[in-house]
Amino acid sequence: MGASEKQEPLTGVSPGVAEPEPMVADAAEEWIAVASPGQLMWWKFRRHRMAVVSAAVLAVFYFVSLFAEFFSPYDPNAFDAKYKFVPPMQISFIDGEGNFTFRPGVYGLISHRDPETLRITYETDKTAWYPIHFFVRERPYKLFGLFETDIHLYGLGEEAGDLKIFALGSDRLGRDMASRVIYGARISLSIGMVSVFLSLTLGIVLGGVSGYYGGWIDNLIQRVIEFIRSIPTLPLWMALSAALPNTWSQTQRYFGITVILSVIGWTVLARQVRGRFLALRTEDFVLAARLNGASDLRIILRHMVPSFTSHIIASLTLSIPGIILTETGLSFLGLGLRPPTVSWGVLLQEAQNIRTVALAPWLLLPGLAVVISVLAFNFVGDGLRDAADPFNR
Repeated sequence: MGASEKQEPLTGVSPGVAEPEPMVADAAEEWIAVASPGQLMWWKFRRHRMAVVSAAVLAVFYFVSLFAEFFSPYDPNAFDAKYKFVPPMQISFIDGEGNFTFRPGVYGLISHRDPETLRITYETDKTAWYPIHFFVRERPYKLFGLFETDIHLYGLGEEAGDLKIFALGSDRLGRDMASRVIYGARISLSIGMVSVFLSLTLGIVLGGVSGYYGGWIDNLIQRVIEFIRSIPTLPLWMALSAALPNTWSQTQRYFGITVILSVIGWTVLARQVRGRFLALRTEDFVLAARLNGASDLRIILRHMVPSFTSHIIASLTLSIPGIILTETGLSFLGLGLRPPTVSWGVLLQEAQNIRTVALAPWLLLPGLAVVISVLAFNFVGDGLRDAADPFNR
C-alpha cells in the first residue's frame, strides 16, 4: 500500500454507505430517562384502553351533571297527570308524511284506558310528527345559582302544544325520567367525590401521624380503627342515617350522609398510609430533611406523602364506587336522601315492586347509570394502579 493511500477507519460500514440513523427504541429510552413521574404515569395509563374509555365516560357524566339545568328539558319534580308511565319515545327521522328529514323528531301519543284494569296505555300516532329543536328557550333557571337563563339543550317547539318529549319515559306522576336521571347524577356522583375527599384528609392525617410518631399515638389510633372496622358496616350506616333528625333540610341531610360515609371510609386509607410511613420514616431523605431543620408537618406533606401519591390516587379511585353504591343503597331503603331530593337511589325507590318491573321497566334506568359509573370507576382505578406501579413496563 502506497504512502499516499489513506486507510479507511474500521467502522463496520462499507465505504460510500451512510451510517444508519439511531434506532427509534434508543430515542424512546432517552425520553423515558428524562421524563417526570407524571409523564411516565400518563404514558402507561393511556395504554390501558378500557381505562381511557372509562375516563371519557366519567368526564361526560360529570360534565352533564354539572350543567344539569341545561341538559334536562324539564323540571325534575314537575309532574303531568296526562302522561303517566309513558314509555321512552322513539326518535325518528321520518315525518308524518313518510318523508325523510335531517332533523330528528318524535311522533304524537294517543292514550287508551283499559276498562277492566284502568291501566293507561299509549299508542304512537304516525300521522303527527314533531321535530326536536336544540337550544330552545323553556323554563328559566339560574346556572350555578348565579346566571339566569332559559336555554335548554333540546325540546319540542310550540307546534307540539302540550306534548312533551320523554326520551327515557315518565314515572307514575308524569315526571320526565331523563331530567330526573340527569339531576340524580349530580347528587350521586358528587357525594362520592366529597366523601372521598373527606376520607382522604382523615386517612392521610391520622394514618400519617400514626406511622410517623408511633408509640402510644399509634396504639390509640389503631385501636380506634379496629373498633370502627369491627362493627358491621351496613347496620352502622343504617343506624347513623336513621339517627339524623327529621327536621333537617335536604341540604343538611345531604351533608350529614356525606359526613357519615366519610367517617367510616377513612380507616382503610389510614392503614395503608401508616404502613408506608413506617417504611419511609427511616429512609435517608427523611433523615436529611430532619437534619436540615424541617418541621414534622413539612416532612410529612412535602417529602413523605408525595412519594406514594400515585398509590393514593389509585386507591381513592377504587373507593369512589363503594361510596356511590352505599348512598344508593341507603336512599333505596329510605334511610338516605329523600324526596324531593333527586338521586339515583331515590329514583330506584320507584322500582321496589313487581308491577314496576313488569309494566314500566324504564324506571330501572337509574340502576343502569349506577352500574355504568361504578364499572367506569373500577376500570379507571385499575388503569391508575397499573400506571403507578414502577415495576410494570
